[in-house]
Amino acid sequence: MGFADALAVAMAVDSVLGWPDALFVRFGHPVTWLGRLITALDARCNRETDPPLQRRAIGVAAAGAVIALAAGVGWAVQSAIDASWARLVLVGIIAWPLLALRSLYDHVAAVAQPLKAGDLDAARLAVAKIVGRDPALLDKAGVARAAIESLAENASDGVVAPVLWGALFGLPGIFSYKAVNTLDSMIGHRTARHQSFGWAAARIDDIVNLIPARLTGLLFALVAARRSEAMSCMMRDAGQHRSINAGWPEAAMAGALGVRLSGPRAYHGRLAEEPWLNRDARDPGALDVALGLEIYVRAMIVLTGLLVIVALA
Repeated sequence: MGFADALAVAMAVDSVLGWPDALFVRFGHPVTWLGRLITALDARCNRETDPPLQRRAIGVAAAGAVIALAAGVGWAVQSAIDASWARLVLVGIIAWPLLALRSLYDHVAAVAQPLKAGDLDAARLAVAKIVGRDPALLDKAGVARAAIESLAENASDGVVAPVLWGALFGLPGIFSYKAVNTLDSMIGHRTARHQSFGWAAARIDDIVNLIPARLTGLLFALVAARRSEAMSCMMRDAGQHRSINAGWPEAAMAGALGVRLSGPRAYHGRLAEEPWLNRDARDPGALDVALGLEIYVRAMIVLTGLLVIVALA
């Protein structure tokens, strides 16, 4: 992991600064830049008059082009950096915006605070920013469950995965991963429009998140007070989740907190019958969201420490 030191720098910077609003207003964000490219390709290439196999083939080409472009930009930028101490700092700073370490904490904390104060309406508004389910149908337990699930899943997608691929391959690795993840979030859906065109995006995202999702679950179990419960719940229930990856960190968090997660939920007025993780446990509350954030912080500290150890070794 030749870039572990640079990714430790990126994590440290992001934990302190996040991505400031002033920078977002002035420059946007790398993910929004990718999003504009993907939106343009979707509008231009994903023609509803084309047969499904043709739309799938075009979707494969579009996903490959976006990922190759991201990897190429990463390689070009990294190649331009002198192989000295500047590499550590510059690669870390360039990788910093591609982590969601601070942003994820802030968004989930914004749910925990009004929920703890008993302001369900404000908690619903906050959780609607991080999940796709209908917030008006969520009671207190539903809001808490949605926030904890988002925290667990996005710890993998938004932090551990980009850190892992960045530590292994530097800027080409982290740039490529963010391209894959953005493609999946925008077109990797099982809808009439994207079932075929987004097929490749969804499959590639599944593959690149196989290791990070399981590593995230292990980190949660390692730092939890209920370590054995977290590990046993992860091993028992992760495979029941509709996602081959998200179930690992979510099941580990369910066991760590002693609550049940997932289960039936409504999306755009339609009920999705999802299986429970840690079925026989109690429903979560505001304090569990706060405790989940503590577990998340400890896990990220351990991850940063591992990067430093690898760099020194």
